[in-house]
Amino acid sequence: MFQKWPWNWNAIIITLIFLKLLTIFNRKSHFPITSTAPSSHPFKSNQSFSCAPPHHSYPFCNTSLPIKTRAQSLISLLTLHEKIQLLANNASSIPRLGLSSYEWWSESLHGIAANGPGVSFSGPIRAATSFPQVLLTTASFNKSLWFSVGRAIGFEGRAMYNEGQSGLTFWAPNINIFRDPRWGRGQETSGEDPMVASAYAVEYVKGLQGEDLVGGDGGFMVSACCKHYTAYDLENWGDFRSFSFNAMVSKQDMEDTYQPPFQSCIEEGRATCLMCSYNRVNGVPSCADPDLLQRARRDWGFKGYITSDCDAVAVIYEDHKYAKAPEDAVADVIKAGMDINCGTYLFGYTQLALEQGQIQEEDINRALSNLFSVQLLLGLFNGDPSSGHFGKLGKEDVCTLEHKKLAIDAARQGIVLLKNDKNLLPLKQTTITSLAIIGPSANDSSQLGGDYTGVPCNPISLFEGLQPYIKTTYASGCGDTRCNSSDGFAEAVQISREADAVVVVAGLDLSQEDEGRDRTSLLLPGKQMDLISAVSSASERPIILILLGGGPIDVSFAKVNPQIGSILWIGYPGEAGGQAAAEIIFGDFNPGGRLPITWYPESFSSVPMNDMSLRPDPSRGYPGRTYRFYTGEVVYEFGYGLTYSNITYKFISVPDNITLSNTASKSGPSKLTTHKTLDGIDYIHVNEIASCNLLKFEVQISVFNHGDMDASHVIMLFGRASTSIRGAPQKTLIEFTRVHTESLNAIQVNIGIDPCKHFSIVNDDGVKILPLGNHLLMLERLEHSISIGL
Repeated sequence: MFQKWPWNWNAIIITLIFLKLLTIFNRKSHFPITSTAPSSHPFKSNQSFSCAPPHHSYPFCNTSLPIKTRAQSLISLLTLHEKIQLLANNASSIPRLGLSSYEWWSESLHGIAANGPGVSFSGPIRAATSFPQVLLTTASFNKSLWFSVGRAIGFEGRAMYNEGQSGLTFWAPNINIFRDPRWGRGQETSGEDPMVASAYAVEYVKGLQGEDLVGGDGGFMVSACCKHYTAYDLENWGDFRSFSFNAMVSKQDMEDTYQPPFQSCIEEGRATCLMCSYNRVNGVPSCADPDLLQRARRDWGFKGYITSDCDAVAVIYEDHKYAKAPEDAVADVIKAGMDINCGTYLFGYTQLALEQGQIQEEDINRALSNLFSVQLLLGLFNGDPSSGHFGKLGKEDVCTLEHKKLAIDAARQGIVLLKNDKNLLPLKQTTITSLAIIGPSANDSSQLGGDYTGVPCNPISLFEGLQPYIKTTYASGCGDTRCNSSDGFAEAVQISREADAVVVVAGLDLSQEDEGRDRTSLLLPGKQMDLISAVSSASERPIILILLGGGPIDVSFAKVNPQIGSILWIGYPGEAGGQAAAEIIFGDFNPGGRLPITWYPESFSSVPMNDMSLRPDPSRGYPGRTYRFYTGEVVYEFGYGLTYSNITYKFISVPDNITLSNTASKSGPSKLTTHKTLDGIDYIHVNEIASCNLLKFEVQISVFNHGDMDASHVIMLFGRASTSIRGAPQKTLIEFTRVHTESLNAIQVNIGIDPCKHFSIVNDDGVKILPLGNHLLMLERLEHSISIGL
């Protein structure tokens, strides 16, 4: 199916893997040249698996025994040298026990990707479904869609493992908060809202791991990994680098924003992996912080394995200068609770740390127990994988028609209509006979995936997506996204004069935003703005502007320019992005996506990116961050998105009062104790309320579609305390749901509210409190006040 493409995908993927590995191992001199690290065998053969005869009689191969018993049995058979060889991502084989080598590092951010050495596209499976980049999928605000995408990726991951082309431990999702619009990896995340990020994490992980498919006997289809733990959101800005950055975070911001997605990913999603990040948090490297790592196990019930980000152990010594020697860094992370190292430090220095008495063999045994437990849950020591729950999955289960349709639907649902003056869209084929599409990414499907992309099944560029609808001509306008020259402007202007309708594709690509690459400006790169202005001036009617990319862009000029009639943000829409955008442009699908991040003006670029504070500080001219706290001007606000229909709401049923006297204190039948904020507002500590379930209620909402098109519509219910409380959010998203509305019809939607969760705030000490008094529910322009009292 790839013969029509002029490039060799296999060569591209091999090159990508080589460059990734080169980056990792050449960035540092982690390992002495004379050291002997075990060889890696990243691609497992179908004919080579652990617990195959004659080694199947070992107790750890006995599937009737408990997981922990099997893990301890295997540990007891290993020598110390063998144990150390298993503490890195490229774990060695142990032939005498029949253990195959295993590569822990596989990637599946929005489809099976080739970034890690655990995945190969050179076997029977030559491609995998490439879904939209995470930020665009999040813009759908559709939890069931998020689950379905995770489930599809999980099936394809297991199928690729069965064909010997991947591991089963996938290092996704990225659930860091998209705190700063310049962050090069913000595209990988589910946006700036901690509740949305939490919900995405839960749905993706549940879908990917497939625990529900196994039944009551336990087990997972593949393993998901919550990353990067924690407060990681800077690559390369000014003098700051991810490998040496010290994130200074208040208790309030940590508990209110940075930690909730990780807690949900573990508690509700039941993720089997947690990845600690490169950065320090308040002076301590994440991977070496026992309070941070053990909290996940102690407070959230985490039972999986903890991996470092790649080379995150090395940077503790080499970049942070936190450890005095490499073996000290190894001892720090092992004692903190990290189990496995992506990189070479544990291979090279664990023995030395043992000899110096910094760690004990029991510490290594603990790490191996966590690692083996996950491998056992995945069935890696159950003998022939073809006989397991997912053993029949193979190449016919990758790039299926169902998965490709899901990729189209995910792109459709995520695309956000930002402007539509005089209902320019949708275009009508009865009145338009020709269309010009302009922009360097308009005829390049390789630009549609974003980072952590594999080989797509059937990529469709924007130009190719439009061709079935109408006679379409193309001009690049710029040589590439950097657009440093206007040499191509004349051709672009010429075809725009000759066409009935004009689409300009502008925005970003991985030369602007990527892992290791933050932006310095929020404006369009190079001369893109000039290209848009030249084309819009030449066109007889307003043009359609399509914005590609993961980070927010200041397009204020286009927002107010009447010659630009419509603006669509398509993120990185994946392999089906061209078709999905065309369907929206011509009205086959009614757009309903909403922005999952604030779009800031260029003036925000003066705000220091290294400042982790979320709340504003007027005394130093700091405007705060994210829609919950930011006090400055915006280009487009969080949650913004238009539709071809006119949707209105009405509250049908919602209480006016909530009385806490119906609930007891956890300390006994006595009354709840009230406290006062520094502002004089009465509140209750949430952790003192014995049963929050008694306070839950439902809000009933009527949603009416006044338009002449059915609409897939996102409802976003916000809330805030009506009295100003220092440090409280200006507003916060309480709940969201996506519903189907029929033209000229109303539907009723019920949204569940938990006051302990949805009306509480986090105070300066990082403690959840429930303010008494009035709270507002906000639904578009509707407001309803609810009083909470004793």
